[in-house]
Amino acid sequence: MKVGIGQDSHAFDFKNKTKKLMLAGIEFINAPPLSGNSDADVILHALTNAISGVTGVNILGSVSDDMCFNKSITDSREYVKEAIKYLKSEEIVAHISFSIECLTPKISPMIPQMKVAISELLDISEDCIGITVTTGEGLTAFGKGLGIQTICIITVE
Repeated sequence: MKVGIGQDSHAFDFKNKTKKLMLAGIEFINAPPLSGNSDADVILHALTNAISGVTGVNILGSVSDDMCFNKSITDSREYVKEAIKYLKSEEIVAHISFSIECLTPKISPMIPQMKVAISELLDISEDCIGITVTTGEGLTAFGKGLGIQTICIITVE
C-alpha cells in the first residue's frame, strides 16, 4: 500500500470575464475563475500531485507546462491522466480524500457531481471518494474569498 498527498491553491481572477471556474472537471456557474495558465482546477491539480507522491514522477511543472504551452492542453483532466500512466499495472487506486478550503462558491451542493466526474476519470467507484469543505473560519485568504485551496490524499494498493 502507498499513500500520496497533494496540495494546490489558486487565487480568483476577478477581472477575467471569459474563463470558467472548473473544479473536479465540473463547471461552476456564476463564480469567478481561478488564475492560472491552465483551467486552474485546484481539485484535479491536488489529485495530480497526490498521484505524483505515489509514483515519484512530478507532472505539475515541466510536464504540464509542456502540455499547456506547447500542446495547448489546458484541461486539468489531461494532467491527471498523464499522472495515472506512471502507476504500475498492479497498483489500484483504493481511496481518495479531498479537503477543500474556500468561502465561495458553495461546494457542498456540487459534491455528488464532482464524485461522479472523478470516479469516471479514474475508473473507480464513487464510494471510494471523500470530499469535505471548510471555510477555515475566515482565517486564511481562501476562507476570506480570495481563492481556493485543496488538499488530496490518495491510497493505492
